Amino acid sequence: MISKIFVNLPVQDLQKSRAFFGSLGFRFNPQFSDDTGACLVMSDVVHAMLLTHAKFAQFTDKAIADGHESAEVIVALGVDNKDDVNRIADAALKAGGKEPRPPQDYGFMFLRSFQDLDGHMWEVAWMNPNHVQQ
Repeated sequence: MISKIFVNLPVQDLQKSRAFFGSLGFRFNPQFSDDTGACLVMSDVVHAMLLTHAKFAQFTDKAIADGHESAEVIVALGVDNKDDVNRIADAALKAGGKEPRPPQDYGFMFLRSFQDLDGHMWEVAWMNPNHVQQ
């Protein structure tokens, strides 16, 4: 059974990325952070490794995608309520992120999207637990 997830993302400026995600209310694990990468902690089991391009390139022979030009991944985060969706998305926009699509409200689900400083796509979503089938 998988117990944790670490999403690895290349970033142009590690310090600016740390400041961006810190302003969203996330913390960093110093045990797995240095001047080439930072371990972004979103929950006890969900993490993102923000890696300089040089560090990221050590893990792949493929070209690093430019998130401003192409979509390589959409990281979706589930939260407990609509207010959390808005709090995180609004903080991302205030910190310099962009909102590529308007908020999506399906009644049973509400989500907002933002792009971080490197163009990586993030979605923050709330789903009514009463709507989920058992």
